[in-house]
Amino acid sequence: VQLVESGGGLVQSGGSLRLSCAASGFTLNRLTIGWFRQAPGKEREGVSCTSTSDSSTYYVDSIKGRFTVSRDNAKNTVYLQMNSLKPDDTAVYYCAARTSSGCSSYDSDYNYWGQGTQVTVSS
Repeated sequence: VQLVESGGGLVQSGGSLRLSCAASGFTLNRLTIGWFRQAPGKEREGVSCTSTSDSSTYYVDSIKGRFTVSRDNAKNTVYLQMNSLKPDDTAVYYCAARTSSGCSSYDSDYNYWGQGTQVTVSS
């Protein structure tokens, strides 16, 4: 069971990035997938989630209207499209999988984690 994030990088303020979370060893469309981020000196924060069991999604207020989570079941991949990026979005971004149904913004509720991908937004 493995999750692998990709798509991070350096972008100017106002730019866009699309993060990918690819799974091996299990089928993502049966799981709740969360996106988290951790900036230097800060606690890890739940930013988005998608759950097929109850068709729910979650976005933290600071990213609403700018980030969109989506799935490609054929590729067993979940994406986080990030638009209008700000320097405050700079962090390591992680995807995580939860076997229980429904979205959660608490990292302790997730069973599997990727290694993270760095997103840096310059001003």
